[in-house]
Amino acid sequence: MHLTNEPGTASQSERSVIHSTFVIERSYSATPERVFAAFADPARKRHWMRGDNTLELQELEMDFRVGGWDRIRYLHHEGNPFPGTAMANDATYLDIVPNRRIVMAYSMAIDGRRFSTSLATFELLPTDAGSKLIFTEQAAFFEGADGAQMRESGWRTLLEKVADELAG
Repeated sequence: MHLTNEPGTASQSERSVIHSTFVIERSYSATPERVFAAFADPARKRHWMRGDNTLELQELEMDFRVGGWDRIRYLHHEGNPFPGTAMANDATYLDIVPNRRIVMAYSMAIDGRRFSTSLATFELLPTDAGSKLIFTEQAAFFEGADGAQMRESGWRTLLEKVADELAG
């Protein structure tokens, strides 16, 4: 992400918001109930949302119910494109159907500067082999943000970590 423009400095010819939608489909060899639990249980979610050697999960608090929220905080370390910066992710749950669907609105910020706001939908469908997750994100990326390509890559990584959590 390139946070190059300060608020209010974009020229008249630059768009201040870039909209994007992407869909990721992922199969799991676990029932929809087990996949849903990986999102609903704070301890399980903390495990798959953990960072790596370049991204440290510092805080994950959640109130998993319609009208509830997530509060997630990371610190970027060396090897990350933004070493030394703090990232915040704040979400509100808009719709939850146990074992079937989670819809949330969330915003992300680096060092207190919001760079995107999204509507994210997780759909769970039973399959013969377990379940299929269909993740759809509709996002608005603000001045200077890299946009959907980086976000989609991040979600693909996280959904792979969900698979690891389910296998463990």
